[in-house]
Amino acid sequence: MTIGIGLLGLGTVGAGVAEILATPEGRHPLVAELELRRVAVRDLDRPRPVQLAEHLLCTSPEAVVDDPAVEIVVEVMGGLEPARSLILRAIAAGKPVVTANKAVIARHGEEIAAAAAARGVYVLLEAAVGGGIPIIEPLKQSLGANRIQRVSGIINGTTNYILSRMAAEGADYGAVLADAQRLGYAEADPAADVQGGDAADKIAILTGLAYGGTVPRGAIPTEGIDQLDGRDVTYADQLGFVVKLLAVAQRIDRANGDSPAGEAIQWLDVRVHPTLVPRSHPLAGVNGVNNAILVEGEPVGQVMFFGPGAGAGPTASAVVADILNIAGIRQACGAGEGAALDPLLAAGSWRQCRLVDGAQTTHRNYVRLRTSDQAGVIGHIGTCFGEAGVSIQSIVQFEAGSEAAEIVVITHEVLEANFRRALAAIEALPEVQGVAACLRTL
Repeated sequence: MTIGIGLLGLGTVGAGVAEILATPEGRHPLVAELELRRVAVRDLDRPRPVQLAEHLLCTSPEAVVDDPAVEIVVEVMGGLEPARSLILRAIAAGKPVVTANKAVIARHGEEIAAAAAARGVYVLLEAAVGGGIPIIEPLKQSLGANRIQRVSGIINGTTNYILSRMAAEGADYGAVLADAQRLGYAEADPAADVQGGDAADKIAILTGLAYGGTVPRGAIPTEGIDQLDGRDVTYADQLGFVVKLLAVAQRIDRANGDSPAGEAIQWLDVRVHPTLVPRSHPLAGVNGVNNAILVEGEPVGQVMFFGPGAGAGPTASAVVADILNIAGIRQACGAGEGAALDPLLAAGSWRQCRLVDGAQTTHRNYVRLRTSDQAGVIGHIGTCFGEAGVSIQSIVQFEAGSEAAEIVVITHEVLEANFRRALAAIEALPEVQGVAACLRTL
């Protein structure tokens, strides 16, 4: 039985999906049962990397969603609108949706999931995080027996490429970014990548799946690499670390008495920022445009998912995998509207999740201070840390000129409020010219 597919968008990912559907030979037999029925594009006359019959193309995405021959809607157009409205339109029509749209899911996932559950249709999103890396379904299903302690990862290929080049070559951030744009790894406007927004969208999605409840996307503390100084990458290397842009979601144990009316709430520390990663850590060797997600849980321990995080082939692979999931269920169970959904595949929320106050979290830290080059400076800095209850792992002085020095401190794991208090005291020292950099450390 052939299943009709409607495709919203025929850009890089959409063309990859169309290519897979047009060449089923050697793939899973169910791929041959998928038939592209309608495709929405912006411009009918634009040259395309995949050749499609003219009658399939139209400029109205609403017409694709509403076409009775379309049984599964695939949204790969990107952006918030009209993507959100089209997804909800498909759901209202009783049609399952496959999407690669991380921005829509991160901001409107609750609304979309509620609409899908009420209508009895699936919305699957494997391609929204990690490109071709299968991470969404493992979090929904394979790791469902675990108490997830922490999800951390390199989930933006553009920034990982830039940081890998900076570390390997001592190259300047601006020069590497220009190369990344020329090679197609970075957009003409790279803000979403280099300022951390793309990674924040993705960790918001992974958080909801790992911990069973959504967190507000806009509340996730986010810092990119656009303000990162190359010398911190160099100093990190000399101290045995590599710098990576990490997205992290971590369970925080907290008494229910801290929750409103004693309500059971899962408290989380969710954040995106450049991080010093020890060379021995599993994420340290992930270079270039590759992505990796490390999941730590009980009883599984550590499992890592690694692979290409973007591009036509990897992302289209994830999209078609979701289509096959839905197609397989339809063939096995029928396509009746309002049918009961597989609770693991649909993965609805089952608890309240909240973000903790950042000042009450604990982390290791890297801080680079500009100081005058004189006796006693390191001692005074150490005293400020000690009085604030901050334990120092290492403190190293680098020469910065005839009368200036740079002092790099790496702390043990400390309460963020104590660390901030120590920094305030250090900045008030007359021999300290300023805090030049402050990064997290694994």
